[in-house]
Amino acid sequence: VQLQASGGGLVQAGGSLRLSCAASGLTGGRIVMGWFRQAPGKEREFVSVITWPGDSILYEDSVKGRFTLSRNNAKNTVYLQMNNLKPEDTAVYYCAAGRGLIASSRRDKTQYGYWGQGTLVTVSS
Repeated sequence: VQLQASGGGLVQAGGSLRLSCAASGLTGGRIVMGWFRQAPGKEREFVSVITWPGDSILYEDSVKGRFTLSRNNAKNTVYLQMNNLKPEDTAVYYCAAGRGLIASSRRDKTQYGYWGQGTLVTVSS
């Protein structure tokens, strides 16, 4: 399985960015895929993931209403649309994927077996 992340960059507060994560070799069963982020000097934290079949989506509380996660099944790609970005959103964003995670474990980064390279998001004030 390979995850290819893209879409980071520098944006002013209030601006928008869209991250993409394309997966290859990830088929079959119940898949969970999405994003974590790591700010300088901090632990990697949960942002948002989608589970399919079913397309159930979870969001971290601080991004609810600002970030939208979606999936293109044909392209095996997950997108994170980030609007109204804040300086505290500055971090390296990592795409992650796993199989068969139960609902209570989907926010736990240690449960994900596949990771993409990070993409840096910098939000200036």
